[in-house]
Amino acid sequence: MWRGVIAFSALALFGAGLTGCALNKFERREPWRDQAEQVCLSKRLVQPTEFMSFAKEIDGPGPCGMQQPFRVTRLGNGTVALKQRMTLACPALAEAEAWLAETIQPAANLYFGQPVAEINAGSYACRGRNNQAGAKLSEHSFGNAVDVMSFKLADGSVITVKGGWRGTEAEQGFLREVFLGACQRFTTVLAPGSNVFHYDHIHVDLARHDPRGLKRICQPLIKFTPQLGTEGARSYARPRPPERQPAPPQAPIDIEEDDPYGLTPMSARETPSRVARAPAAPQAPAQPPYAYASAPAARPAPSRPPAPRVAAVPAYDEPAPGFEEPLSLSAPGLGAGPIY
Repeated sequence: MWRGVIAFSALALFGAGLTGCALNKFERREPWRDQAEQVCLSKRLVQPTEFMSFAKEIDGPGPCGMQQPFRVTRLGNGTVALKQRMTLACPALAEAEAWLAETIQPAANLYFGQPVAEINAGSYACRGRNNQAGAKLSEHSFGNAVDVMSFKLADGSVITVKGGWRGTEAEQGFLREVFLGACQRFTTVLAPGSNVFHYDHIHVDLARHDPRGLKRICQPLIKFTPQLGTEGARSYARPRPPERQPAPPQAPIDIEEDDPYGLTPMSARETPSRVARAPAAPQAPAQPPYAYASAPAARPAPSRPPAPRVAAVPAYDEPAPGFEEPLSLSAPGLGAGPIY
C-alpha cells in the first residue's frame, strides 16, 4: 500500500514539475506593471461600458496576469466589433482605443472612404514568446500587448496584414499609416519585415525597454510619407504619451519575437474575403478627397506588327519572411524620405 502511495505522490510531483516548466520559473512580474495599471485606473482612462467590463483579477500561473482585467467585445464606443473577445489591462486598452480613434479610422476613411467595422486581433495569453516553453514571457502574458491580423471595412471588404502589406497601393498606404500611428502610441511596434515571426500581423505593446520607459522599438524602417494630418494640426483622442527615443541599434534591446498562431496560422484557415480597394474617382474634375483614385483610361495604342514571342515570366510570389523593405510610397507630388 505504501509503495502505491509513494508512487502516486512521485507521479503527481513529476506532473506538477512538467506544468511549471511551461513558464520561466526564474521570471518575476516587474513592479512597474502593477504601478502602470494603478495610474491608468486612477485617471479613469478606461471607463467600463456594456462592451468593456471589469473581470476578476488574473494572478498566475507564475508572474502572468493583471490586477484589473477588462473583457472587451467592441471598441470605439461599440462601433467596431472584435472578431474574438479581448482581455487587456487598462494601459494597453487605453492606447488601443486612442490608436483606433486618431489613426485607424481616419486612415480607413482617407484611403477607402469608409470606416473599419471589425478588427481581428489577439490579446491576453499566458505563454512564452513564440509559444516556446521556458522562454521569456510575452507581453501578452500581462495583458499588455495586441496582435492585429486584419481589418474589415463597413462594406465587408477585408484588409489583412499578411496580404495588404504588399497589396494594392491603397492597402499599403492604409497599413503604413496604421503602423506609424502605432509607433506614436506604443513602445514596441513590429510589422511584416521586422522579423520572421511578424509576417502576418502587427504587434504592439507597452513593454519597458529602459527604466524610464522612454525608449521605443518601431520596425521595420520604411520610406513613406504619411498623409494623415497634412491638412493641419491633428486632434488627439487622448493625452499624448511621453516623447520616446528610438532604441540605439547597437544596444541589446529585448524585443518581442512572438507568433500568435503557433504552428498552425489562423490566417491560413480564413475564408476568402473581398479585397479592399480605393474608391473610384468622382466624375467632377475637382481633386478627389481620397488618397488614391482610379487611374484615367489609357488611350488605344496604334496598331503594330506582332512582337516576337517571349518566354512567360513566372508570377510574383510573396517574399519569404524577413524580407528587406524596398517600397517607397509617397503622397502625390511629395518626395519620399525615411521616417527614422
